[in-house]
Amino acid sequence: MDILFVIDRLELKYFEFNNLVTNFWLIRELLNENKNVWITTIDKLGLRAGEPFTHCFEAYEKDGNIFYDKSEHLKNINDFQLVMFRPDPPVDLDYISATYIFDFVDRNKTLILNDPKAIRDFNEKMHTCKFLNLMPENIVTSSKSDIMEFLNEHEEIVLKPLNACFGAGVMTLKKGDKNTAVIINTMTNNGTKLAMVQKYIPKAKFGDKRVMFLGEEVLEVCVQKLPSNDDFKFCEHCDSNIIKAELTPSEREKFAPVAKELSKLGLPLVGLDVIDEKIIEINVTSPCYFIKEVNGHFNCNLEKKITGFILKQVEEFLCCRV
Repeated sequence: MDILFVIDRLELKYFEFNNLVTNFWLIRELLNENKNVWITTIDKLGLRAGEPFTHCFEAYEKDGNIFYDKSEHLKNINDFQLVMFRPDPPVDLDYISATYIFDFVDRNKTLILNDPKAIRDFNEKMHTCKFLNLMPENIVTSSKSDIMEFLNEHEEIVLKPLNACFGAGVMTLKKGDKNTAVIINTMTNNGTKLAMVQKYIPKAKFGDKRVMFLGEEVLEVCVQKLPSNDDFKFCEHCDSNIIKAELTPSEREKFAPVAKELSKLGLPLVGLDVIDEKIIEINVTSPCYFIKEVNGHFNCNLEKKITGFILKQVEEFLCCRV
């Protein structure tokens, strides 16, 4: 089986096993299962006479580490049975342009996870509004007056740029703050740029829970991402900031329909950020499964479960194709 991973440019630049990077866990596990794994980045994709191609590199495993042959190969993307589309956000113009390349892939030949078109159509912050009963009160707007009204109603709010990532640009704002006008104008670029505004959840001071999906399955294992000492949100991936968490029966029941809906959209690999049983963000681009931490806390091999799910999807896809 030939598998193509579309990864982030930084991951290609520093390509060796790093136990904080989900892609590296999955690549190593697939190599150990004797799959042919190739890697590329969005700037190495192209289209020639309507045929999607990529300049890519063959990955290999040695002594528990992963490497790639520096010889660049030109390949038709239709020749891969599976494409793992996992470049990191932000979903900017370059990212969106890359998703268009995959509109030309023959979906009778190649399975793509997650579906690039579905990623393109699904804003990780705004589309939480598809599940309004499961998220904090919110408004998406560029209007200063709308935000002021929302702030006066809820007294403390969180403002988020729609297309940033890794917590960049996310701010809290309390009623009466002397910098209110500056913060709102900065977030909305003086009323010209949409922002997600959510009611602040007091339990945010304890961090947010990462709930993970594999297709329609809500995984039993999860972690709590703690805020950094000098910030109100998680922004540093290190051992001290990620602790074992439990998925409650209530959360499992609430989030199962979300997993089912997203899987139908072509988004089977998903990570929710959850505070007090409320969804604050739905990560679909290259969701981190915190494999190192989950394996340590739960004495399991999460990478095997994920690759098992992926390979089963490919097997079912190929059977339907025949």
